[in-house]
Amino acid sequence: MEIIRGFFAICIGVSLLLYNSSNVEGRYHYHKPKNKSSNNIGSPVSPPPDDTPDPQNPIAPSSPSNPPSIPSDPYPKDPGNTSSGCIFNVMDYGAVGDGSTDDTDAFRQAWKEACGVESGVILAPSGHSFMITSTIFTGPCKPGLVFQVDGYLMPPDGPDCWPEKDSTKQWLVFYRLDGMTLTGKGTIEGNGEKWWDLPCKPHRSPNGSTSKGPCDSPALIRFFMSSNLAVSGLRIQNSPQFHMKFDGCEGVLIEKLSISSPKLSPNTDGIHIENTKAVGIYDSSISNGDDCISIGTGCSNVDIDGLTCGPSHGISIGSLGVHHSQACVRNITVRNSVIKESDNGLRIKTWQGGTGCVSDINFENIQMENVRNCMNIDQYYCLSKACLNETSAVYVTGVTYRNIKGTYDVRTPPIHFACSDTVACTDIILSEVELLPEEGELMDDPFCWNAYGTQETVTIPPINCLREGQPESQGEVSSVGC
Repeated sequence: MEIIRGFFAICIGVSLLLYNSSNVEGRYHYHKPKNKSSNNIGSPVSPPPDDTPDPQNPIAPSSPSNPPSIPSDPYPKDPGNTSSGCIFNVMDYGAVGDGSTDDTDAFRQAWKEACGVESGVILAPSGHSFMITSTIFTGPCKPGLVFQVDGYLMPPDGPDCWPEKDSTKQWLVFYRLDGMTLTGKGTIEGNGEKWWDLPCKPHRSPNGSTSKGPCDSPALIRFFMSSNLAVSGLRIQNSPQFHMKFDGCEGVLIEKLSISSPKLSPNTDGIHIENTKAVGIYDSSISNGDDCISIGTGCSNVDIDGLTCGPSHGISIGSLGVHHSQACVRNITVRNSVIKESDNGLRIKTWQGGTGCVSDINFENIQMENVRNCMNIDQYYCLSKACLNETSAVYVTGVTYRNIKGTYDVRTPPIHFACSDTVACTDIILSEVELLPEEGELMDDPFCWNAYGTQETVTIPPINCLREGQPESQGEVSSVGC
């Protein structure tokens, strides 16, 4: 485990070494703005182009060959400040910090100048609440850039206050950056309640019904096509939709975060990763209305350790393979974590008709506390009753559950492996699985369908439906490109 953590620390170590939250001004040279004015320093960043991936279906391009039409160098002729280690306090660029004044321009100007120097720090100081509108913070920037939030940072209060010209799909976007750190002792507040109550949101409309039609809500923080990132220390809460998204990134270290929103807030995933590789998520707490962590296609080498998850929908790989797409996920480890009061525990979910492969998944040392569907593989995932049976499926193989203990909600079996009729799940390993009812009698009917694997120890509750060995014939298995 220490070796794994060391790998991620090396990837982004330069940024972390440059930051000292307890003595920022003593560590950096303080820099006054060159052109300080009142509150009208620049115009807001334009909203993302139309081809930016939709947060409702957050799939980033598989390669950087087709990026959004944002210039790769936003300030090619700006000499900036050539000194290093400068602090760019947004108050010096016209920010008011009263929670209602639009401070977007001050953040944009501070970013512009910090981006142009080595080890620049954009500082949102404590004791202030900053409201900014939907903004793209664009790179590339000089090495060691730090975005430090010690106060409160928030978007406009609900859809009625959202500027019409701004994207309603995302709020803060960090794009084409390398070696950036987002940190601080403050809070990023999403003001999500009015978004959750929209009539197109399930379970949250004022009259209890759900209307049909599109319903965009902004993801709070999004990193897009960036590398060697570090996020630490912050409290992030009440997002309108996903709290954090990583699309098309490589080298991500997340530590000591607190993410929270109410249990019934819809689609408020804590951390979502898609087409992202080499991710470490450590010593963090997430409670929300959807998945604590959701892992989409194109993800590999993800290490999660020391997570407290719940109330929530648990930790999910998927959903994968929607609309007959190919999905590839491999080498995911979740260990030394707690899942509590959640609708799901450890979940892999795929649509029928997809292709690709989910492989080398390891769940180890997980404590369950009153969790439904503690261990769940669902290859019949569907959001309506109209899904038809398909012959192809995302192949699930090499899933290990080791030392999974605790209590489950007796409304559903604690173990549920529903694999494709034609593409069996293989190489499932169970060891030291001991799950007891939170209240009521022990359920002795775990469910398996076309699932093959090995029980290294006796399982509680006993599971007799897991098939030994390998299937005699395997249907349409497509792992090409994974």
